Amino acid sequence: MGSVGEIYEAHCSQGPATVLAIGTANPTNCIYQPEFPDFYFKSTKSEHMTDLKDKFKRICDRSTIIKRHLYMTEDIIAENPDFYNPTAPTLDARQDIMVVEVPKLARQAALKAIDEWGQPKSKITHVVFTTISGVDAPGADFQLIKLLGLSPTVRRVMMYHLGCYGGGSVLHVAKDLAENNKGARVLVVCSELNSVSGFKGPTATDFHTLLGQAIFADGAAALIVGADPDTSVERPLFQLFSAGTQILPDSDDMVEGHLRQSGLSISLSKDVAKTIAGNIGKCMEEAFSKVGIRDWNSIFWVSHPGGPAILDLIEKTLGLKEEKLKASRKVLSEFGNMSSPTVMFILDEMRKMSKKEGKATTGEGFDWGVLLGFGPGLTVETTVLRSINTI
Repeated sequence: MGSVGEIYEAHCSQGPATVLAIGTANPTNCIYQPEFPDFYFKSTKSEHMTDLKDKFKRICDRSTIIKRHLYMTEDIIAENPDFYNPTAPTLDARQDIMVVEVPKLARQAALKAIDEWGQPKSKITHVVFTTISGVDAPGADFQLIKLLGLSPTVRRVMMYHLGCYGGGSVLHVAKDLAENNKGARVLVVCSELNSVSGFKGPTATDFHTLLGQAIFADGAAALIVGADPDTSVERPLFQLFSAGTQILPDSDDMVEGHLRQSGLSISLSKDVAKTIAGNIGKCMEEAFSKVGIRDWNSIFWVSHPGGPAILDLIEKTLGLKEEKLKASRKVLSEFGNMSSPTVMFILDEMRKMSKKEGKATTGEGFDWGVLLGFGPGLTVETTVLRSINTI
């Protein structure tokens, strides 16, 4: 019989966790940004607020978003007219939609990831799920397991109400699970229906509501994560080399999400982009200190976009070449800010770019990269990635 240390070591992986597959999904309802102010003010019976509508159009124009997918439609709003009343107690009605639809959207993304992975669902040992869209028990993770027909013995972690940095948080949890449970295959899922949780009509005094309506969107993403991949049947895409979390100083109230009787209320400070940019260099230096990299143009970037101002200031502060944030800008343009799934969409976009260009996984030919999640706190999730050439 071996020592306790030897027994524990035998249960751990030999190498770092890797991303083995990526799947994404969106509601079928697609809204083009130039048309959204008309949709929003008409559906909320606010067309008489012409000055506010003009202001909202300017916000939408500056967002750099071309189109978004929203679960919320005119029919759903007509069936729930209190949704656009910013003071009406609508949480019950919103919850009734989200507890059903969040897992269903997650299922679509998960099935795509499982299909790409190419292995039986029975090999999934863990589920890690995050959403800011609704809170329920049994949770969205439980419902997803039922929808997918996974084993009732699958171990699961449900992470509610993290917001935009959730895509980074689920990755570092999945990394720990994969590396400390030999043979583990972790289904990682982010699913958000921001249009249901936070849809409200405009008010002249609430800029936060206008900004939220202009940038947030709906989507889900899923990854299969595991260590020591069997390359005869699995095709690893990225290694998860390290993961860290940083709460930025003096930033507690810069991004807030409060669950109220009227739904989810989002508050965004005008200083968010400046604060992230002012601290991003230190976060990067700490994350890459063991690797010995300090040239941020020598790595690939998977950065949560938040909005264009965040990307612009990161680019300027770190002296990044324009192409470094290309994938982040493209996802923001085509899908908006979906909160937690957004970084996974960008990771998927990165590998799609590589497939077209016939280069390494990153599409740039660089070995090392970073995945950044920003959210309430202000919290920064930093995951150091290493690309794996599977072409």
